Parts: sequence; C-alpha cells; structure tokens
Amino acid sequence: MKKLLFFATLLLLVGCSSDNESEYQNIPINYQVPSNFPPLAYNMENNPLTEKGFELGKKIFYDGRLASDGVVACGFCHIQEDAFTHHGHTFSHGVGDGIGTRNAPPIQNMAYQTQFFWDGAADHIELLSMAPISNELEMNGNIIDIITMMQNDSEYQKLYRQAFDNGEINSENMLKALAQFMTMLTSSNSRFDKYKRNETGGNLTQIELDGYAIFNQKCASCHATDIFTDNTFRNNGLSINPQIQDNGRYRVTEQEEDRYIFKVPSLRNIEKTAPYMHDGRFYTLEAVLNHYASGVTNTQNLDPILNNNGTLGIPLTNDEKTKIIAFLKTLTDNEFLTDARFAEF
Repeated sequence: MKKLLFFATLLLLVGCSSDNESEYQNIPINYQVPSNFPPLAYNMENNPLTEKGFELGKKIFYDGRLASDGVVACGFCHIQEDAFTHHGHTFSHGVGDGIGTRNAPPIQNMAYQTQFFWDGAADHIELLSMAPISNELEMNGNIIDIITMMQNDSEYQKLYRQAFDNGEINSENMLKALAQFMTMLTSSNSRFDKYKRNETGGNLTQIELDGYAIFNQKCASCHATDIFTDNTFRNNGLSINPQIQDNGRYRVTEQEEDRYIFKVPSLRNIEKTAPYMHDGRFYTLEAVLNHYASGVTNTQNLDPILNNNGTLGIPLTNDEKTKIIAFLKTLTDNEFLTDARFAEF
C-alpha cells in the first residue's frame, strides 16, 4: 500500500512538473519582412518576438486599468477596424472627457519607422507608449500604480513569467511587450501589396494604375517606399490653427527651423483613417487633395517642394484627383483590419 501511495505521489509530481514546463513554453515568432517592404528600422535582437510576449502586449494594450479612470486603454483611441485610429474624432477623448490637441495617428508598420508621433517626440518603439499612458489628457496613468496592479494580478504574473526570462513585472518588460504587439501590427496585404508582389487578388483597374502613376510623379517624394512615408518632418502649407497653437516639432527640439513642421504620415489604410492632418481638419480625401492643389499657405518653413518659384502647392486636375483617390483606396488592407490576432476579444 505504501509503495502504491509512493508511486501515485511520484506520478502526480511528474504530471505537475510537466504542466509547469508547458506553462513556461514561449515559442518564438518568425517574423518575415514582406518582400515589397524596406528593411526593418527596429532591431529586435534585444526584444525578440515570442507568442507569450505578443499575448502579454495585447493584454496590456486593451487594459483600461492602465488609465486613471480604469477605462481608457490604448485600444480606446486606436481601434482595429479603423487601422488603429480614433476614426471620426478630430481629437481623441481621454480620461474625464479630456480632449487632446492632435489627431490620433494609426498604429501600423511601426517597426519600419524611426520616429513617432506628429512631432517625433519618441524615437524608439519601446518608448513611445509612455507618452499616452502618462499624458493627463489621454490615459493619465501612474506607472507605479500600473506596475503594482499587474504585480497583484494572477494572469499578469503568469504572462510575465512566460514572456520574459527574468519574469519580472516592471516598466521595461511592460514596454517591451507593448513593442512586440505593435511590431506585429503589420499591414502588408492590401490589393496594392498583392499587385506589387504579383499575387492572386492583386489586379488593379486602369484608373487605379493611372492614379499610381500620378501618385509616383506628384506625391511619392514624401510618401516614399511601400510604407508610404519617408519618416521626415515637413510643413505642408496648412494655415495655422489659432485654436490650438501647435508649433509642431519645435515643441521637441526648440529649433526655429522646426516650427510648424509635422511628421509625414503613412498613407496605408488612408481610406479608413479620417479625419486627416495633425489637427484632423480634413474629413475627406478630396479635401486633402484640394488643399495641395489650391489651399497651400506660404507659412513659416513651408517645405520647398510646395513652392515652385512662387507657385504654391501641387498642380492637380479634377481627373488626377479622382485617379489618385482610386489608387489610395487600393492601400486598404482588410486582412489587417479584421485579423483576429489583433482584436480585443
């Protein structure tokens, strides 16, 4: 009888050990750069993608407890079906109905970018999350309270143990997990992508092809590569908005040449991310192109590309505008917008 009890106990211990080992398995994610994309800007050697790291980052992204009101998560202002923007909101709403001062940019292909936010206030994907989390008008979170909350949460305890070798629940690992989640938010399967890669479903109509040719001639110098941004900061001739007095990148650098310049946004999923510009002043793509054709203002530091010997803007006929918009809509990536891996539930 004692021998039977001994072996039963041994089997139970072995079973528990096996369960624990499976709990700690963390399978690497083999991230592949799409063949039509430029090289990654983010060096993942110090934060390799793993299934549990991604899972942890996703949980943090959608957890309203990071905000002071327990409601406004990262995903509150960055909604998947809208390419992780706050579609329809000129400025996003934060805790206590606080209103921000800029339009929420999309979260997509972040690992291919070198600077983030309209003014480039963050230059590393692992650092950018701290700005919205701590901003009083956005999440108004307290990092000490956030880490304490996670340390007292059994699911977070388990995920941190699985995701990181040291298993520590701290701000460094939190930001690394968020970076893993954002790295995976890669939009690369639009109809345009399939056209560029000669894949099934990549047929473009003649009007779309014409629009692509016009785009390459008149727009691609700023919206470069298949990421559709050159990661620079420019003054695109918007009249100064007196309501918000936004000095653009000057707020970061305090260099006069950076006053009123803003980051060139990616145009991917642009059909889904209205309103447009840093202050959300344009609600349609037609309005954006009308600005470039006839609404450019010769403000301080206007980008030289928009001033051709005193002629401001980019000459565009109505037919050209129609064709460019047709092309821009081929950048909508419905697979990305509906991918269950990125959904909150």
